[in-house]
Amino acid sequence: MPALTARGATCLGARGRLSPTFNNIINFKDFLMITVSDVSLSFSEKPLFKDVNLKFNKGNCYGITGANGAGKSTFLKLLSGELEKDSGQIFMTPGERMAVLKQDHFAFDQYSVKETVMMGFPKLYEVSKARDEIYAKADFTEEDGIKSAELEAEFGELGGYEAENEIEQMLSGLGLEEEFHDKMMSELDEGQKVRVLLAQAIYGNPDALLLDEPTNGLDIESITWLENFLLDFENTVIVVSHDRHFLNTVCTFICDIDFGKITQFSGNYDFWYQMTQIMQRQAHEQQKKTEDKMKDLKEFILRFSSNASKAKQATSRKKIYDKLADSLEEIPVSTRKFPYVNFKADREIGNNVLEIKKLNYTDADGNQLLKDFSLVVNRTDKIAFVGIEHNSVTALFDIINGVKKPDSGEFFWGQTTSQTYLPRDNSDSFNNDLNITEWLKQYSKEQDDAYVRGFLGRMLFSGDESLKKVKVLSGGEKVRCMLSKLMLSGANCITMDDPTNHLDLEAIQSLNEGLIAFPGVLLFSSHDHEFIQSIANRIVEITPNGIIDRMMSFDDYISDPQIAEMRKKLYEGTGKKIKYRV
Repeated sequence: MPALTARGATCLGARGRLSPTFNNIINFKDFLMITVSDVSLSFSEKPLFKDVNLKFNKGNCYGITGANGAGKSTFLKLLSGELEKDSGQIFMTPGERMAVLKQDHFAFDQYSVKETVMMGFPKLYEVSKARDEIYAKADFTEEDGIKSAELEAEFGELGGYEAENEIEQMLSGLGLEEEFHDKMMSELDEGQKVRVLLAQAIYGNPDALLLDEPTNGLDIESITWLENFLLDFENTVIVVSHDRHFLNTVCTFICDIDFGKITQFSGNYDFWYQMTQIMQRQAHEQQKKTEDKMKDLKEFILRFSSNASKAKQATSRKKIYDKLADSLEEIPVSTRKFPYVNFKADREIGNNVLEIKKLNYTDADGNQLLKDFSLVVNRTDKIAFVGIEHNSVTALFDIINGVKKPDSGEFFWGQTTSQTYLPRDNSDSFNNDLNITEWLKQYSKEQDDAYVRGFLGRMLFSGDESLKKVKVLSGGEKVRCMLSKLMLSGANCITMDDPTNHLDLEAIQSLNEGLIAFPGVLLFSSHDHEFIQSIANRIVEITPNGIIDRMMSFDDYISDPQIAEMRKKLYEGTGKKIKYRV
């Protein structure tokens, strides 16, 4: 096994977090937060996981990974006490406070935004309410005066006087504009509520923080803020996420759910992935060696078992064969399934790809999304459109793919180009009574059912699943259908608007690798940092006062001080905050 060099694998890991190798210096129990002992859980008599034994220690961030349906969110619910285990024990250090990212977006509709966030720190919220109630009394007594003094002292000790400012900073950092800070929760949309509930979870410095998909609905700037917050967070974090960059940035351990158990690995997501690939390869190699040895032994035994002079050797080798047979275990099948994503262009692209000249577009609400937008796309470009003007990017993608018409301006695709498009909202493509096979046949040159079903099988629609009606598909299934359509098109120019939305980690990884290998032109947007960094060779950002266009990687883009200054000027006077930390 290679030396542990990933984050969290040294004695004092990143941000001073303790790792297991520190155990021989300090009594690790002093830092123990949550212990899981022999925990098992089944649904409908089907075991989800069995005899789980884990420790979650203070100062570390644990990423929970696994295939869709493996039980990641369920495990968080066991830790929080929302679900009851079948057997085993879950122990948390007495007196410690656990905070959980709430999933019910309507539970706080009768409260204000700031009040909802403060509820994340129950003790402070209780003291604040009691303080307000006593001051609201018409007949304020001497006893009330004494009580109010006690409440004021406790309010101050809990950080109540700084609470409003801290809450506002958190909400702004998570991308909720100041104009919404004093509104009622019922006035916010789903994306805004997600930000408030996330602020609620992290507010008040909880001892243990449980986050289920905290980056869902956040743009990259808000995710960057959350990453920096968690890097500075000194207590225990347990998180489920499909964002690889997020897991790599914040996690010191990975707890992977597979084969009916949960296994803990030191290091971040990439380190875990590399280790599991090595372990699987070693297991397969060892199994092959054993099978080859058994084959040789069997041939010898069959050949010489009836030979008197070789009978003793044959008997001896029979014992070895039996011992190997007993030790040979079938390698368990992983619950992870990776779709096969491979984009092939029917023809090579020429030098003239796409030229956009002074596009202007205003939406139905009167918002000008594109103003004199111009761009020349080259034959080797893989362009990521980044920033906070998501509606502008979607409008641009819709226009160049014929979904919308601009108010003015023009664009020209080159003669050697062929285009295909994955829009952000694909619901219109599935408003029909077709099953998946029938739906995909519309876009296939090969009309044979067996061919189409075989293609769908590679995209994880096997057996009767290919006969499922498209109108009842989940968000992730619809995206996999759309990817199948794009692959069948043979286009050499692909446009994708946030393609990783709704996909699990395995599908994201397969799509990521497929787009890296794609030989054509790619225009795309995404909230997945790793996805952008690994694919894009050019970054374009649409701002209210112009565009930034650079031939560089995304990491270089967000860390370039000159670009930071340019962004500041282009957003100046708009009231919009940009939060890349550079």
